[in-house]
Amino acid sequence: MRLIARLFGFLFATATIVFIVAACAAGVLLWNYQRDLPDYTQLKNYEPPVMTRIHAADGSILAEYAHERRLYLPSSAIPPLVKEAFISAEDKNFYNHLGVDPEGILRAFLVLVEGGHHVQGASTITQQVAKNFLLTNERSFERKIREALLALRIENAYSKEHILELYLNEIYLGLGNYGVAAAALNYFGKSVHELTIAEAAYLAALPKAPNNYHPFTKRERAIDRRNWVIDRMAENGYISRADAEKAKTEPLGVNPRVLSPNAYAAGFFAEAVRREIAERYGEKKLYEGGLSVRTTLDPKMQLMARRALVDGLVRYDEAHGFRGPMRHIDISQDWGVALADIPALGDVAPWRLAVVLDVGDSSARIGLQPKREKSGELARERETGTMVPVGLHWSRGLGGRASLIPGDVVYVEPIESRPGQYRLRQIPEVGGGIVAMDPYTGRVFAMVGGFSFDQSEFNRAVQAMRQPGSSFKPFVYATALDNGYTPSSIVLDAPIEIDQGPGLGVWRPENFEGHSSGPHTLRYGIEHSINQMTVRLARDVGMPLIAEYAKRFGIYDDLPPFLSMSLGSGETTLMRMTTAYSMLANGGRKIKSTLIDRIQDRYGQTLYRHDERTCEGCDAQKWNNQPEPRLIDKREQVLDPLTAYQITSIMEGVIQRGTGQVIKSVGKHLAGKTGTTNDAKDLWFIGFSPDLAVGVFMGYDQPRSLGDSAQAAQYTAPIFRDFMAMALKDKPDVPFRVPPGIKLISVNAKTGTRSTGAGSILEAFKPGTAPPDTYAASDSAPHAQTVHPDADRLVGSGTGGLY
Repeated sequence: MRLIARLFGFLFATATIVFIVAACAAGVLLWNYQRDLPDYTQLKNYEPPVMTRIHAADGSILAEYAHERRLYLPSSAIPPLVKEAFISAEDKNFYNHLGVDPEGILRAFLVLVEGGHHVQGASTITQQVAKNFLLTNERSFERKIREALLALRIENAYSKEHILELYLNEIYLGLGNYGVAAAALNYFGKSVHELTIAEAAYLAALPKAPNNYHPFTKRERAIDRRNWVIDRMAENGYISRADAEKAKTEPLGVNPRVLSPNAYAAGFFAEAVRREIAERYGEKKLYEGGLSVRTTLDPKMQLMARRALVDGLVRYDEAHGFRGPMRHIDISQDWGVALADIPALGDVAPWRLAVVLDVGDSSARIGLQPKREKSGELARERETGTMVPVGLHWSRGLGGRASLIPGDVVYVEPIESRPGQYRLRQIPEVGGGIVAMDPYTGRVFAMVGGFSFDQSEFNRAVQAMRQPGSSFKPFVYATALDNGYTPSSIVLDAPIEIDQGPGLGVWRPENFEGHSSGPHTLRYGIEHSINQMTVRLARDVGMPLIAEYAKRFGIYDDLPPFLSMSLGSGETTLMRMTTAYSMLANGGRKIKSTLIDRIQDRYGQTLYRHDERTCEGCDAQKWNNQPEPRLIDKREQVLDPLTAYQITSIMEGVIQRGTGQVIKSVGKHLAGKTGTTNDAKDLWFIGFSPDLAVGVFMGYDQPRSLGDSAQAAQYTAPIFRDFMAMALKDKPDVPFRVPPGIKLISVNAKTGTRSTGAGSILEAFKPGTAPPDTYAASDSAPHAQTVHPDADRLVGSGTGGLY
């Protein structure tokens, strides 16, 4: 007995010593690991990278920008069903353990030993938070110890709901999605509150290895894993067994959301907004700041603008002939595979790439580029159609230099109301842009910067610096009207020579028609875009004053005071010109063009608001018979409202009797001006209705002539016409607002003298400037005059008369 007692004593002493040594070693080890643990207190105010979302004016999503697609939701906004699905899949004892789950570790070990089909991790949700936020993904014993120590500290510092909130917003769930909110939206097109049991279970199945349960390439494994999560939810009592069995019979139902500005033909618009935000707040704020940006875009008007511009560019391009197929492919095998490998522009719908399969006498059979499944695989179906004569007329049919042969790849467009029939198309070489804005606020409703954003991101509406040509003339005439001239003032249309100084020679401006026609009213000079009248007027008013007005309107920052600039030879942008015309439309009040109404941060605080007006009395707590609230508009008045109406009335005549008569068919009150530069390198039309300003530009990116006979009246005015016809279709015809003080007097349209007979019009005059009954012109015969080189720098008296 004594021997046995000694043996047990020895064993106990040995065990005690071993325990103490092991405990000391473990203590030293834990002390060593916890010395440099990351600071877990940073999780208290953690702000994860959240994507910036761009909204159209109606609230629809236009674009999203992010390095990680994530929408952050507080725990209170995440429905219990979603939480229960993830807890069942990842950590069934989440609400009971202290950060580390011994039962989970043992269960995972037994499953591994037994060779279970579903491998279970031993990490709790808290441990995963520690790893994802504070540690690396390194697989090592040391990292697991540090993870466990951090989990214990996190549990001691934060509530279970806060830990779960961090986890559900941080985890990667495949297809570029981080967090449950973004995953629900991009997998199923739903908010988290709309998810079904099956959908929530599938998302909960993804954290371990999203690629192993890809919804398309590994569909069966994905369904199997989802059903396993559903069973765990039933076992844990979160759902009934009947609901679980029903959910397991549902298809996966993944329908990835494809969000692209192309849905609204708004690639140029969205990119301009992206650049502006990046310039304001930096790239980090743009891609990680979770900004909510409400833009000014009107989706319907944007589609109208693109359609009008594309039709105009195509109209010009097709008038200059077919340039031949894009490329040639072998169609002896499966032509669909070869055709699918050719990149197609994504924003030219309904145009599609097609290959010519065979050619007849007057038509051709074509194969359309196959579409791709959501998995990325090529569709097996092969669509064919026919190019008919009506769609080939502009390309010289199927003969001559433009003939097509089997294997040629071209773009085609379906013919409306003729199923299976297509017309031949080609990508225009000519570029252009269109802008539509509210003339009273500067809010840009629509902007298209070219034929295709996918083809070229260069935005011809805001980035192209081009000569506005005659579309600048209204500001020369507005300067004159603001400084003593009247619409009936007479200016001589006759040859004029400008001595430009030593070594520069003599400049002889010519009219587009090539001849002069004597004295005419200011109205006539704008309506018929007379160059020689404009130069004489600019000489009298003085180019320095015109340059000052151009700066007020924002057309130029610093216009050189040379007479040639009066004909629009300085370079500016379409956006600037449209904004300037808006100021004529709104009565001469300064506005700033904008693509953005408002920017908010992730907490809903407003960072930027375009409307700078203040509201007097809008903060009243209750009604105490005080005056009604009113908006205080402090914007600068850049032009006399009476002058603004006079030039507007004159530009109405451009459409009624002048160079823009093609627009009369719209049947609404419209004003505007054509612009054609030297050698027709740039074509413009800019105009407005009482509530909508629109600018159109056309020209090659590398400036060259659009043709000897090309005119704005022929190409850009029809684009303006087509857009206005669509935009104003269901709106009443409203005349331009006549400001107080304007007197409308019936005058002869040719002479500007009072008249009520045939050929008379109502002309707008300021008080005290009514026209006389007759004008005495001592010399009305056109003849050349020589002007001293310094004359264009002199400000004239602006008294009107014969020049």
